[in-house]
Amino acid sequence: MEIVIGVVLVVIAVVATAIVTTSYQKKVTAATIGNAEDKAREIIDEALKTAENKKREGLLEVKEESIRTKNELDKEIKERRAEVQRFERRIQQKEENIDKKADAIEKKEASLIAREEEISRQKEKIAKLNEERVQELERISGLTSDQAKEYLLKIVEDEVKHETAVLVKELETRAKEEADKKAKEYVVNAIQRCAADHVSETTISVVQLPNDEMKGRIIGREGRNIRTLETLTGVDLIIDDTPEAVVLSGFDPIRREVARIALEKLIVDGRIHPARIEEMVEKAQREVEMMIKEEGEAAVLEVGVHGIHPELVRLLGKMKFRTSYGQNVLKHSIEVAQLCGLLAAELGLDIRLAKRAGLLHDIGKAVDHDMEGSHIQLGSELCRKYKESAVVINAVESHHGDVEPTSLISCLVHAADTISAARPGARRETLETYTTRLKQLEDITNNFKGVEKSFAIQAGREVRVMVVPDQINDADMVLLARDISKQIEAEMEYPGQIKVNVIRESRVVDYAK
Repeated sequence: MEIVIGVVLVVIAVVATAIVTTSYQKKVTAATIGNAEDKAREIIDEALKTAENKKREGLLEVKEESIRTKNELDKEIKERRAEVQRFERRIQQKEENIDKKADAIEKKEASLIAREEEISRQKEKIAKLNEERVQELERISGLTSDQAKEYLLKIVEDEVKHETAVLVKELETRAKEEADKKAKEYVVNAIQRCAADHVSETTISVVQLPNDEMKGRIIGREGRNIRTLETLTGVDLIIDDTPEAVVLSGFDPIRREVARIALEKLIVDGRIHPARIEEMVEKAQREVEMMIKEEGEAAVLEVGVHGIHPELVRLLGKMKFRTSYGQNVLKHSIEVAQLCGLLAAELGLDIRLAKRAGLLHDIGKAVDHDMEGSHIQLGSELCRKYKESAVVINAVESHHGDVEPTSLISCLVHAADTISAARPGARRETLETYTTRLKQLEDITNNFKGVEKSFAIQAGREVRVMVVPDQINDADMVLLARDISKQIEAEMEYPGQIKVNVIRESRVVDYAK
């Protein structure tokens, strides 16, 4: 029993302990749950507050964004309205301009219609007058039929002349505009790219002496030294009062150069007698020949032309001592060759062939002192002799217009030769030649019917022709200027071109009383 009681007590104790433990745990659990619920309610409240705040902030942002969007839309709408208003104003202005133009066109059409009506009335009046004139002519034609026919032919001739003059002037103007535009472009480009010096040659050379005593030694006993020197060189020695100088005079520049070199060598050597003079002249001749060869080779090298026969090269060097109107012929030939090359490059032609033709165009001037014939004939013969091409031969023959050019290169040589000869300072003319040309120019123009007087001005580059107004009308002026220019081209030789300026002046005088 005691064991049972002990077991019961133990059981009761365990149960009681369990009950107490359970109630305690329930209390602890309830307390914990209460605290958790409180925290949960606090968290929920806090979350609700935060959500409410966020909601208010979101609403505020949305409201601000909507306000900003509305402002931007209002601004864009205002800009669009302003732009539309500008377009409307522009369209309105254009409509007003169109209306004005339409009014102007209507007025112009009305004036044109009125003018056409006036013209038609004038035509009718003119037709009526012509009919009356024809009737009057028919009435008075009883004199002779030939007279009436001649009168009618004169009227027709005047009308045809007027129409021809107008047509010629129009065609010439149109052709000159096109041709001048291209020609000026090519020629100016060529001239700008070609550098040329101004030369002036004379027919005398001056040799400086160390002292005046040397003049006596040059003359020699009874003048034998000077006679020997003049005989061997073919040059005249002028020994005058000029201090310390001797003048060599001669038309052959090669002989003059030989004499100059020989005399300078004699002066340096000091031994002047006939045998020594002969020796020095021979040395000078050899030096000049070598100089001629070197100058020819230098010219060929400067131009850039190869394959020329050595004899032609020597003749080119000989042209260094040849002048034409004071212009050195070799320098002129080099200049023409360079201009031909530049012009050929502009036109897309063979540059080397153009330079070759330009360099050899005056080759005849190297021998025209020694052979009969013009330099054109001699030059063409030399080119044929040394197997130059047909283009080069034709360029030599046609560069002064004696023969018709057969190629564009021949035309370029003619143009380049004119440019080189006509540029300022290139050539020098004597006073007699200059005055003769001016007089010839005025004589040609004065011989035309209706010319009152004429004046050659600007060194013969222009002629001004004053005509009688009663005999020459405006249409006749065009034909007169053309006829004068054609006759000048046919009868005169001149560098460059001559401007023909025809002037017609009509005056009507009255007095107010």
